[in-house]
Amino acid sequence: MLRAHRWRNVQNSARFLAEHLQADQRVLDVGCGPGTLTIDLARHVPDGSVTGLDVAPAAIEAAQRAERRGVENVSFRVGDVYHLDFADAHFDVVFAHQLLQHLSDPVAALREMGRVLRPGGLLAVRDADYGAFTWSPEDERLSAWRALYQRLARANRGEPNAGRYLHQWVRRAGFSLEAVSASTWVYWRADERRWWAEMWAERVRDSAFAEQCLADGLAGPAELEQIAAAFLAWAEEEDGCFLVPSTEVLARR
Repeated sequence: MLRAHRWRNVQNSARFLAEHLQADQRVLDVGCGPGTLTIDLARHVPDGSVTGLDVAPAAIEAAQRAERRGVENVSFRVGDVYHLDFADAHFDVVFAHQLLQHLSDPVAALREMGRVLRPGGLLAVRDADYGAFTWSPEDERLSAWRALYQRLARANRGEPNAGRYLHQWVRRAGFSLEAVSASTWVYWRADERRWWAEMWAERVRDSAFAEQCLADGLAGPAELEQIAAAFLAWAEEEDGCFLVPSTEVLARR
């Protein structure tokens, strides 16, 4: 997952937020992962600062080693989104990218994000909707992968179709909705197909995803191997295309 997250930057993951950033703002990136997107956000607030926070120490260690290329107004720390270690009204912007889908109580997390936002501050969240993923050519093994991912995510008390619920969660957390939009990652070039397929094949074969599927009896070794093979076969398709849609919400405290 950390390798996959290193691909993310403002252009491909946070354009809906970029035009609203001001040079001197203080920004919190919750669930920052390996920090590449966080560092890119810092370039958009050169007179401000960006703090990246993640619950996983390994992610923060990776973020602290990430290439900054002269960006100094960024810092990283381990933290819990349900109990943010910041004063009330501390930030101008709170950003969470592909985080809420993994949480058992996204509304509670959003309320805590609201606590650390100044009055009138901007919340920006973006989450995928696995139920809306689509690809060509069709392959029943990839459909089995999507169903398996959904079962595993819900076993972990997450919501893999978070995108379609995002605006509801934000409103229930007490924010005023400002904009709801959507954007899509599209993998169609040969190098993009190879990267996406190899990343998922590795996760399906040898990762916490694979370990939990096996331990919980959600899939057997043969099924996981078939799914991995399907991703790699899809990558070799000259006309292969994979669409990953996400919903984006901007809201005010």
